[in-house]
Amino acid sequence: MPARAALLLALALLSGAALPAAAAEARQDAAPSAAADNAAEDAAGENRGISGRYLLMDANGRGVSNEDFPGQYQLIAFGYTFCPDVCPTTLAEMSVIMERLGATAERVQPLFITVDPERDTAAVLRGYTEFFHPRIMGLTGSADLVRRAADSFKVRYEKVREPGAPPGQYAVDHSAGIFLLGPDGRYLRKFAYATPPAEIAQRIGEIVAAGEASPLSRPLPRHLRPRQP
Repeated sequence: MPARAALLLALALLSGAALPAAAAEARQDAAPSAAADNAAEDAAGENRGISGRYLLMDANGRGVSNEDFPGQYQLIAFGYTFCPDVCPTTLAEMSVIMERLGATAERVQPLFITVDPERDTAAVLRGYTEFFHPRIMGLTGSADLVRRAADSFKVRYEKVREPGAPPGQYAVDHSAGIFLLGPDGRYLRKFAYATPPAEIAQRIGEIVAAGEASPLSRPLPRHLRPRQP
């Protein structure tokens, strides 16, 4: 497990495992700005063209794509295990979202896609994601496949190394936010970074309930689905 995850684990133990709740509480004050960010991104068309397609590998070395969870909604975040702040905060909030969803959480698969495949091996990702929530699945792959996945979500990232730093010592600047795919594996919407977990959970609950009320929204078997462009 990376040093950052180990530190978070120690802090959680000392604080009575209050990290997810604390992260959720810290985000409540950001609700107006997060809502504005969501609206601004939609108005500016920044979320247009997101396909939400990926083909990566899970912690067991099995290939996983956006079409492998029929009937389930996918909650997706991009990041990396050496991330000092944004990523652990996002995963802690994802854990809160899953708890707040209650029984609806069974319809949701949370995923964490690395933007640092060089260091985030399958084993590293497993230890990292399991700390936050047992159902969060970490995905990695070749540099090319990770880049393709990020591009399909319009996630930007780049490696940043301080002058004179050794090859393995670097940070990764990347886009933040949480994406939601529908039960057919297609992109539904993006939640801006700092959107309170309670707000995200409520919105997902509404989306799932609306989908269950409409037979037309239920996913077709894969062999009957139209090909994505």
